[in-house]
Amino acid sequence: MSEQTEHHAARERTRNVVIVGAGMAGVQTAVALREAGFTGPVTLIGAEPHQPYDRPPLSKAVLLGKAEDSAFDVDFEALDITLRLGLDVTALRAADHVLDTVEGPVPYDTLVLATGAEPIALPGTEGVPGVHLLRTLDDAARLRPVLEERHDVVVVGAGWIGAEFATAARAAGCAVTVVEAAARPLAGTLPAEVAAPMADWYAESGAELLTDARVERVEPGRVVLADGRELPAGAVVVGIGARPATGWLAGSGIERGADGSITADSALRTSLPDVYAVGDCASFPSARYGERLLIHHWDNALQGPRTAAAAILAAESGDPLPVHDPVPYFWSEQFGRFVQYAGHNAHADTLVWRGDGTEATWSVCWLKGGALVALLAVGRPRDLAQGRKLIESGAVLDPERVADPAVPLKSTAL
Repeated sequence: MSEQTEHHAARERTRNVVIVGAGMAGVQTAVALREAGFTGPVTLIGAEPHQPYDRPPLSKAVLLGKAEDSAFDVDFEALDITLRLGLDVTALRAADHVLDTVEGPVPYDTLVLATGAEPIALPGTEGVPGVHLLRTLDDAARLRPVLEERHDVVVVGAGWIGAEFATAARAAGCAVTVVEAAARPLAGTLPAEVAAPMADWYAESGAELLTDARVERVEPGRVVLADGRELPAGAVVVGIGARPATGWLAGSGIERGADGSITADSALRTSLPDVYAVGDCASFPSARYGERLLIHHWDNALQGPRTAAAAILAAESGDPLPVHDPVPYFWSEQFGRFVQYAGHNAHADTLVWRGDGTEATWSVCWLKGGALVALLAVGRPRDLAQGRKLIESGAVLDPERVADPAVPLKSTAL
């Protein structure tokens, strides 16, 4: 072994990687480091006391009592990953390469921030009994009795999480009213013509959707709207968005955007030396879309860790840095439908329907300069799979063939 190789091996043996956040992004970063051959110490810190778990089942199987938890199938001991659970990290002192925690300082050589996002509370509801958020395993545990006892439920927010919870509550036999301040569901995500057929799904399921409806206040047992209407509410579930959980980084010197996200680069490095950021807490520059993206979805928390792990190893080896620029992807199970979305539609110049939005299955494609940039598929997983590859390739498509749902999407490339 050469002197240089011995020095590199010695550095790796002593280099200590600490990951803050034990959700999907944090766990997958630890796993990816081991899969990439990193043999140094890896410590995973989680604020919750539970074994690290996956979040999507919380609004489905866990909420409905079909599963007790959704713990990751990862053997942390076999991978030699140290877990420190139920530990709050309070500050980052970058100059000292130290994290402050409620149990004392934790030194690091390399730090990965994977703290995720935190749900936005409805102003004025702090401390009001019967008001719930749905983000953690404990949140789901508190909501299970609500569904079992079939309370009247008011859901505030007709976004993805609101629709998923409304679906579960209807499946449990609850009376459900969904209150949305905008004129339609998913107003911040989809254009009006695409969201319009999705609004009908609520009534089909037996849920009532109130749009252009603002909550004035929440009292025990009822929700009062700004127009004076009162809604009976054995429970209120708030789903009005989430923000990056980065407030604890104030004063650390780390660069954050106006939305609170840590502004990582294309290798998911932050503005601080030896500090990386992955998942819901971080934004990254997308060359594909020509803007910085903040993606609060499961797939980004799965893909980002591979980039971060490769970047950490590249920093030692001198290998080229990886580039994180995935095609954004997420799915939602709501009102008996499987909804999938890939891409980013903000700068599209053409919208093409594949099928009729009133039917059971349909898709919508967004094009820019003839190339597919985003796709929403309802019950058409083949469209999604083929569309995702077309977005990655940047192929120019024939819009007339795209509009024919009988033509495979992959066959529409010119």
